[in-house]
Amino acid sequence: MEKILFVDPEKCTGCKVCELVCSLEHENEINPTKSRIHAISWEEEGIDVPIVCQQCETPLCELACPKKATYRDPQTGAMLINEEECIGCRMCILVCPFGGPSINPDTRKTIKCDLCQGEPKCVEFCVTKALQYLPVSKAVLLRKRAAAQKLGELVRTLATPSAA
Repeated sequence: MEKILFVDPEKCTGCKVCELVCSLEHENEINPTKSRIHAISWEEEGIDVPIVCQQCETPLCELACPKKATYRDPQTGAMLINEEECIGCRMCILVCPFGGPSINPDTRKTIKCDLCQGEPKCVEFCVTKALQYLPVSKAVLLRKRAAAQKLGELVRTLATPSAA
């Protein structure tokens, strides 16, 4: 069963525990600059959004890599980086529409979410459940419900006569 990392920005509080857990899991140190996930805050709007690799069906990072260092893990479906082949050219970063890959400041090579071999630590430690590792069908259903709810709110707002 194919699973994806489901991100619900409405539940994210910006605590950044996901960043800390990720860097500890992958680098054995608590260092957000070495995390494969980043909680970005838009303070004016009052929202926080976890930014992480979306493991695209047609991954532009793989297509752009001149050394073919990016490849899909057949077991988890995660797009992985072969660190020995990566030359740190940043082409994958330039083409990613989601901001998933970043650079390890020590190695100067690309790092990105590898789904922790199918057991994402960020999900395990996300108290608000802004991050969930779900079957694709359930993630799609949750997105449809959220869209329907927003549409319903919009219709109610438009249908309510404003006080003049």
